[in-house]
Amino acid sequence: MENLLTKESVKRAEQALKNFDKNLNVIVLKTSAKTAQDAAKSLDCEVGAIVKSLLFRTENSYVLCLISGDKKCSLNKLKKITLKKDVCMANPDEVKAQTGYTIGGVSPVGHINNIEIYIDNSLERFDKIYAAAGHPNCVFEINFEKLINITNGKVIEIIE
Repeated sequence: MENLLTKESVKRAEQALKNFDKNLNVIVLKTSAKTAQDAAKSLDCEVGAIVKSLLFRTENSYVLCLISGDKKCSLNKLKKITLKKDVCMANPDEVKAQTGYTIGGVSPVGHINNIEIYIDNSLERFDKIYAAAGHPNCVFEINFEKLINITNGKVIEIIE
């Protein structure tokens, strides 16, 4: 298996982690963490402790929602929060263009563009949470407070 830590997208995520806290490390998994279920199985943790990074397109911008793996993002709540009538999931090309990551490996950090970030408050239930680090087989472990600080995200209820 190629060394995933040398991939540009993983190095970008890792650099953002290290700039914030030198003790944060990218974990390379032998199995895929492309979905929250896969990641939970690979890490032997609850699905809810997996951070899903979901990019949404509004009328004139993008917003990244960090959602607990066992929850669904509410488009209605997102529309109210953003005060936009038109909110939808970004397509794979938009995700790549906005974040620099491909779907399945979208990290909450190290984006190529500045993106507003909302963090689902239900992630607070867990002492340790895991988020993607630039590739479907790469994750990092963090706690809720640090996730807020590293992303400058707004904690808000955005789940159904």
